[in-house]
Amino acid sequence: MKKILSVFTFLLFIQLFAFAQEEESIEVTRDPLKFEKAMSGTFNGQKVDYKAVVSETFLRNSKGEVTAGMWSTAYIRTGVDSSKRPVTFIFNGGPGSASVWLHMGFFGPKVVKTDSDASVDDGSAPYTFVDNPQALLDITDLVFIDPIGTGFSQVEGVGKNEDFWSLNGDARSIAQFMRIWVTQHGRWQAPKFIAGESFGTTRAAKIAEVLEGGGQTMAINGIVLISQALDYAGSSSWEDNITSFFTYLPSMAATAWYHKKAGSGKTLEDFVQEARDFAYGPYLTALYKGEKQSEAEKSAIADKLAYFTGLDKAFILRSDNQILMHRFKKELLREEGQAIGTLDGRYFATETDQAAEGPVLGDPSSYMTGAAYTAVWNDFLTRELAVKMERPYYSSAVGMGGNWNWKPVPDGAYWEPSYVSTARSLSEAMHRNTAMKVMVANGYYDLITPFFDAEYTFARHDFPQERIEMKYYEAGHMMYNHQEDFDALSKDIREFLTNLIR
Repeated sequence: MKKILSVFTFLLFIQLFAFAQEEESIEVTRDPLKFEKAMSGTFNGQKVDYKAVVSETFLRNSKGEVTAGMWSTAYIRTGVDSSKRPVTFIFNGGPGSASVWLHMGFFGPKVVKTDSDASVDDGSAPYTFVDNPQALLDITDLVFIDPIGTGFSQVEGVGKNEDFWSLNGDARSIAQFMRIWVTQHGRWQAPKFIAGESFGTTRAAKIAEVLEGGGQTMAINGIVLISQALDYAGSSSWEDNITSFFTYLPSMAATAWYHKKAGSGKTLEDFVQEARDFAYGPYLTALYKGEKQSEAEKSAIADKLAYFTGLDKAFILRSDNQILMHRFKKELLREEGQAIGTLDGRYFATETDQAAEGPVLGDPSSYMTGAAYTAVWNDFLTRELAVKMERPYYSSAVGMGGNWNWKPVPDGAYWEPSYVSTARSLSEAMHRNTAMKVMVANGYYDLITPFFDAEYTFARHDFPQERIEMKYYEAGHMMYNHQEDFDALSKDIREFLTNLIR
């Protein structure tokens, strides 16, 4: 018996020793990686010398242990006093998207150019990659952030993906990064801005809230929300979600107008206003009355929906006067055998299955532009910025989607499932920081985060209306893919930031 106990004790010791070795092995002893290059360019007519810094920042837990390496690409002006030099932190959405889209599509010192008219696929390499004289480097430094799991960013040390792949964990990690960056670069007295796109706007609202706590308050001067998604009730086209039928209708009308299926003889703005009025009036009443309507009332609503969407009245009635977006994208050009884009309803492509309920090839506004973005970024990263890494740069995180935790409350707190919303977080942050302003950029043909939802969201949640600027563009989710709107968006953001920097 003693011999058996001795063997057991020995094996237990070996196991504990091995566990200790394993725990010790995850300690991060190396320095964060960094690649730096001196560059220059002309922006808004002004020659600017700057450095491009592609670097890793270690995030740590309350014990000081490394949990992740978050990567960013920063463009920092040189030869100037940087203590009060404005800085803008930029990220995309997803969740699970790297910052490559805003970086290569709009804010970067060089940008990719796809077909502005949304009629030609990006095809195969080589792609058009040009200097961006409208970049904001004359007035602000730019820091593009890749959340954990995207780009080169990944968990390190004692970190786990679940620490970061959640609404709260994501916001905390990027807020921590921003505080570290500001401290390392001596920018606590500098104006600070955030620019986010899509889920990046959901994130931006949450970050603004997180930055005002945690024992190290950092106030943001302004936030640019590109294709906002603060309250998902208005951007989730699902059955039984009455809000979405209401918020999506004006975008359907705008898109039908663009494809000459509705609104003949009217301007886009006038037709969209008609759709707004109908949505807020008879349509909203009808949606809530449901089966309490008479057949005549249902028929009258279907007539108006056919007028605004260009769809067949019989199809609309079969849909119970509630048109789901995936059906609209297939139905609008069904007779032509084509489906339109989600991110941008201007795009369309021939479908392989003409009878399907929704698009079968995916989103043409994504696959007709995505290869160009990926190629130019990887080329720029390796050849011009001289970044050498042994692992790939992930434009989209692998495995994040099904493992993302949307709960807005702390772990262990009671919560019943509801639509994601960070609108109240941003409203309260604006009430605590009465100098913060918000610019909202909306695309008329955005069929995933509709412009009418932005209006509906910011009309509620006690937002200070005088500090909200709404802007509209005749393109989609990534309105900067349309050159005319690239120019307009550049002008609008420059004015927004300049007015807050003074």
